[in-house]
Amino acid sequence: MADEWPCQGDTYRGAMKIAVAGATGYIGGRLVPRLLQEGHEVVCVARNPRKLDGRPWRSEVEVRYGDVQDPESLEAALAGCEVAYYLVHSMGGKSDFVAADRDAARTFAAAAAADHLKRIVYLGGLGAATDQLSTHLSSRHETGAVLAAGTVPVTELRAAVIIGSGSVSFEMLRYLTEVLPVMVTPKWVGTRCQPIAIRDVLAYLVAVLDDDQASHVYEVGGPDVVSYREMMQVYAEEAGLPKRLLIPVPVLTPRLSSHWIGLVTPVPAGVAKPLVDSLRNEVVVHDTTALAKFAVQPIPFRQAVVLALARSNSLEVETRWSDASTSPAQPFAGDPSWAGGTLFVDRQEAESTAPAADLYWGFARIGGSVGYYSLDWAWQARGLIDRAVGGVGLRRGRRHPEEVRLHDSIDFWRVAALEPGSMLQLAAEMKLPGEAWLEWRVEPTDAGRKVVQTAYFRPKGLSGRLYWYAMLPFHHLIFRSMLDAIVSSAEDRPTPPSAEQSPGTT
Repeated sequence: MADEWPCQGDTYRGAMKIAVAGATGYIGGRLVPRLLQEGHEVVCVARNPRKLDGRPWRSEVEVRYGDVQDPESLEAALAGCEVAYYLVHSMGGKSDFVAADRDAARTFAAAAAADHLKRIVYLGGLGAATDQLSTHLSSRHETGAVLAAGTVPVTELRAAVIIGSGSVSFEMLRYLTEVLPVMVTPKWVGTRCQPIAIRDVLAYLVAVLDDDQASHVYEVGGPDVVSYREMMQVYAEEAGLPKRLLIPVPVLTPRLSSHWIGLVTPVPAGVAKPLVDSLRNEVVVHDTTALAKFAVQPIPFRQAVVLALARSNSLEVETRWSDASTSPAQPFAGDPSWAGGTLFVDRQEAESTAPAADLYWGFARIGGSVGYYSLDWAWQARGLIDRAVGGVGLRRGRRHPEEVRLHDSIDFWRVAALEPGSMLQLAAEMKLPGEAWLEWRVEPTDAGRKVVQTAYFRPKGLSGRLYWYAMLPFHHLIFRSMLDAIVSSAEDRPTPPSAEQSPGTT
């Protein structure tokens, strides 16, 4: 973890009980283990606590239910804490994310006051108030102001582009640069910004716990001020790619740019649009107080890219931008709450003599670079259709090619339920006239074991029912061939080298 978390030389004031709202997200998921490393007691506040079940530090924290739209749940979640991190953002989830964020911040500030917290720490966005800020940046500033309007002091950090393995900014930069050797670019690629490495953002978030003054805003950034065009060329150099040809034109609006980004990167257009819109604003540090006050020495942009690439290439992506979800995981299809509702089911079974661990391995690595085992062209076509109608498509890929944890995103699915070694259930996040799940279970039989593959679909209205019946002729072809290929892959799985060694060998 050394490349992601620089050693801190200072000794902090002492252990505290700290609440982290947004622990399921990209920043929060990385901040929690750093706080634990510093000796703090951590309470993770989540609307869906189960999302944290697969985290390696889960047993070291207390997880409490808390919804930023529910004042009573927040007061219960923050009770007994001294400091709270507010790392919640509605962008990409609600059509009016500005109002949603404003209301959530007001509710959180009131709950913090009711529980007599000593401080709130908030991560916002850079941008000069004198500029005509984008809706996204303006909302980030407003959220900080609403929090600070309460009685609990607020330490607000403002950052621009955050570079780290799995961050939305790094994924945009990576895919745009890798996929497009020649790119017709809008004017925003020439706007100056001051990117910062994720490790330095985390270092600042921990360091400000020593801040003892009233509400204050600190601007943070790396040592380099660059344009997006320069960022793309640096990435190309460090990734071993030829120099990119960028042709600027004045006609590509943020809306058109976001749709283009939605086609060639894993970032959906709905998320990309406010981010791209923000790139028309210069986001650089004007107040260097944070650099002088806190023992953080930010690394250069090029080094941040090198570290993020190394983490990505070695499959050590701690969290991803898609970890956060604007809604809780879909309900488990087998829950009693389904009783009386319409539920279509397609069930397939396949016997196998392969070990249960190998069968689990076979279906747990589905999606991403492995694909869907059979008729991959059909899944690719479904992904293209999904993106064309505003869905996420297949480009999100996977956090790791074989390992899965609860609430991981896998292409246009999300892990909804998981029993390591025996069961995996995926909830569909593609555009559908209903709700869908795909599940695999390894079950014992007299002859050995079998894999049970079940597709569930709960239709919405007539369109949902028509969709299910229209797809019925293809179900046997797609699902049967996929299951057979999963079992065949498990039976042909090479024995890991360590398993071939006799005891005592090295």
